[in-house]
Amino acid sequence: MSANTIIDQTPLGALIRYTDGSPKPPARFTKKLAAWERSNGVGRLVKKEPPRPYPTWTAPASFTLHEGNFSSDGVILVTIMRSHSADSRLVFEVIDEPKVGQVRVLLDFGGSTELLHLASSVTAAELWIAKEGYRNARLQVVGDEADGAGEAGIAA
Repeated sequence: MSANTIIDQTPLGALIRYTDGSPKPPARFTKKLAAWERSNGVGRLVKKEPPRPYPTWTAPASFTLHEGNFSSDGVILVTIMRSHSADSRLVFEVIDEPKVGQVRVLLDFGGSTELLHLASSVTAAELWIAKEGYRNARLQVVGDEADGAGEAGIAA
């Protein structure tokens, strides 16, 4: 599917695979492998952004995938996020979507919503918020998006 389809139809929290269609090079070709990995990977959909107008041009709509964290002794040192614009030539595939009953921990800022965490229950989400200290986060139960009943403001 195209990047536009991801932006229009895929829910936050979905696991997305992307590829340029080229075969993976052997590990001994480290530079070719690194280049291939930049165009082929998997990530969780954490943000969608509409087109942004600037004085001389308009940036296309985009979405951001969380590809992973590098940590040491339980402390996250680097978070890998990759953004793709709506005009991306890559091919995208939804591997997995959030299950009904899971809880999204969301943060609204700058006119967009970002997924901070996908928890198995409201209790787990509240514990994660307390541990991480996000004061303006809100919860959204997967499956309750249509009527808004799953949203709750959380103060840390």
